[in-house]
Amino acid sequence: MLSNHLHNGIEAPKLAWSRLPNSEDGEPDTVGLIKKSDESSIESLDYEVIENYAYWEEQAQRGKLYVGYYVMVKWFFALLIGIGTGLAAVFINLSVENFAGWKFALTFAIIQKSYVAGFLVYVLINLVLVFSSVYIVTQFAPAAAGSGIPEIKGYLNGVDMPGILLFRTLIGKIFGSIGSVGGGLALGKEGPLVHTGACIASLLGQGGSSKYHLRSRWLQIFNSDRDRRDLVTCGCAAGVSAAFRAPVGGVLFALEEVTSWWKSQLMWRVFFTSAIVAVVVRTAMGWCKSGKCGHFGSGGFIIWDISDGQEDYSFEEFLPMAVIGVIGGLLGALFNQLTFYIAYWRRNYLHKNGNRVKIIEACLISLITSIISFGLPLLRNCSPCPEADPDSGIECPRPPGMYGNYVNFYCSKDKEYNDLATIFFNTQDDAIRNLFSAKTIHEYSAQSLLTFLVMFYSLAVVTFGTAVPAGQFVPGIMIGSTYGRLVGMFVVKVYKKLNIEEGTYALLGAASFLGGSMRMTVSLCVIMVEITNNLKLLPLIMLVLLISKAVGDAFNEGLYEEQARLRSIPLLESRPKYQMRKMTAKEASGKRVISFPRVVKVADVVSILRSNNHNGFPVIDHARNGETLVIGLMLRSHLLVLLQSKVDFQHSPLPCDPRGSRSIRHTISEFVKPASSKGLSIHDIRLSSDDLEMYIDLAPFLNPSPYIVPEDMSLTKVYNLFRQLGLRHIFVVPRPSRVIGLITRKDLLIEENEDSASMELQSTSVRARHRDRSKVGRNGDVERPLLTSLLV
Repeated sequence: MLSNHLHNGIEAPKLAWSRLPNSEDGEPDTVGLIKKSDESSIESLDYEVIENYAYWEEQAQRGKLYVGYYVMVKWFFALLIGIGTGLAAVFINLSVENFAGWKFALTFAIIQKSYVAGFLVYVLINLVLVFSSVYIVTQFAPAAAGSGIPEIKGYLNGVDMPGILLFRTLIGKIFGSIGSVGGGLALGKEGPLVHTGACIASLLGQGGSSKYHLRSRWLQIFNSDRDRRDLVTCGCAAGVSAAFRAPVGGVLFALEEVTSWWKSQLMWRVFFTSAIVAVVVRTAMGWCKSGKCGHFGSGGFIIWDISDGQEDYSFEEFLPMAVIGVIGGLLGALFNQLTFYIAYWRRNYLHKNGNRVKIIEACLISLITSIISFGLPLLRNCSPCPEADPDSGIECPRPPGMYGNYVNFYCSKDKEYNDLATIFFNTQDDAIRNLFSAKTIHEYSAQSLLTFLVMFYSLAVVTFGTAVPAGQFVPGIMIGSTYGRLVGMFVVKVYKKLNIEEGTYALLGAASFLGGSMRMTVSLCVIMVEITNNLKLLPLIMLVLLISKAVGDAFNEGLYEEQARLRSIPLLESRPKYQMRKMTAKEASGKRVISFPRVVKVADVVSILRSNNHNGFPVIDHARNGETLVIGLMLRSHLLVLLQSKVDFQHSPLPCDPRGSRSIRHTISEFVKPASSKGLSIHDIRLSSDDLEMYIDLAPFLNPSPYIVPEDMSLTKVYNLFRQLGLRHIFVVPRPSRVIGLITRKDLLIEENEDSASMELQSTSVRARHRDRSKVGRNGDVERPLLTSLLV
């Protein structure tokens, strides 16, 4: 019957999975599956191509015309992703700007008569918006909470988490972001836009949503996890491009921050998608300039033009700029640690009390934020307006909530402004524009900036982790630009040079905090240059980013890595741990591996699938001389499809001919699990007693060429192989007894002649293997990729 004597393990990276909290609550021999306390499981994605008989027969039916069609459809989907993400960003920004504009306009109109009534209206509007956001998330789309970037990063790293790419998650992300950002919470909409773009890409890739009957058969083309991974990568880049109007920054963000696997063809499609988003956003902004978008004017999309700012900088300014980098690294690392502790407490204690507690918490934070943003400017004395400069285009004062500096709030005279209200009682985008503004020296007092820094930093720490869509880009820019402006004020006072602009130091402070918190370098540098339209500051931005990242790395990991660890997302980072150098593949592999014979009884398959949670099973066969051979790897998901369809059941325990009609009863798409779905479970399958007595020949459906490593290979090499190839399983085998061939670079060079029927191979050995490829693996008595010496 079944063999359980395979002592060498599979799934070598079990160590990286099991080191996480709550990773193993089940059987001690369970490999590669994390069981969480909420009874939901996190599994790996199947990025590897399963080259079984169904795959080869499907490939044989496809000609060059289909390959060209396949490539064209990929580009068409990239176009659709760009258009969809751009329109979603336009809708979110229009809604947020109009809600905020109506809120501030109404509040300002009321406070002309009564500040108490204006305060009550202001608090009530914020409460309604935040309540709508948290209610949508808790009752409709729980996966829409947070920024979504750690989850998308985990997905592109090879981790499948149910619910993160569903249609209801997309709806919850869009409308939840409108409520939370419009409600004045200390968070942004840029992180959720990345998740929104990924959801749009995933839904397009699978043809829509079947649950809500929004599905098109014409779009159901890309069914494999590999194709979905490429589409989701395009969606992530589109989200950043839509958030910052930074197409190049979006491409680099996808490359640097979220993806673990990259290729040149994907680079072109990602760049094309980001360019389409930029066109859509620019077209929408041009249309809104005619006044058809309500309160949406020159704000909304984050673009802070400081091209008219500081023209040059001197050598002595490098020291305060370096200080800004150090401050950004320290405050960014502290922010990551505080948010981790608070989120851990929320996740394990507070939020376990149900959705009602989540709603009360979000509303309470909204109330506190409204009280602080309205009340603190009341305690600040107003300052007289500076002398008007016709060339600057800056008017003093301006009403609160309107675009521009020098907001008049609770001032006894008309020609006065409240510097604290200019940044506190305002939208975040306009507040950042004010902090970045040039030719506004002495607009803010050090006391006001320090007060805002402490209060907004505290609010950002507490708000991050609530059950609403929340991004940290804009709050990070707010925090960094505040202490950057403080340093700029000090530099202006000490150096006494006319060409120094406080807004330049505010920009460097924003870059330093984002670098110290998120630990991005190249992509963040390009994004900051694109949104400020000042290429002269590129060397300075690079300097503060390098310093802040180095300082932050000395204390903890980046924000998204910390949040992924909190959510038990088993990310494989770019570099293996140092301890892995002294470990071998055998030491990390499982102690017990369950395998199947080639022809297995249905009852035995059901029994094994019910008794463990393994996702991959070696399949063994016996040669005529009695030698045991491992002929491939069978996935759990494929076994469940075979059990459910029943068309491959047979009465005979003898192997069938894989070249017969039995191998074409399934297509590749039938074995693919829907995106963000838990997929088929063994408990969903109903089998009669007669079905359990039948047999299945697994040879046509297994992966005949899985990746294998020798047992004494260092775990560092296994780690790099596993991550760079996006694998789910690796066989660990004893040291082979003989070598049947050697492949070099020359053997892999193939030249295609004008005659499409012939192919010139650069090596005799490759030519021979290419000629005999159809024979290898189709005969059970012929040696296969996993030949002898696999079993002892």
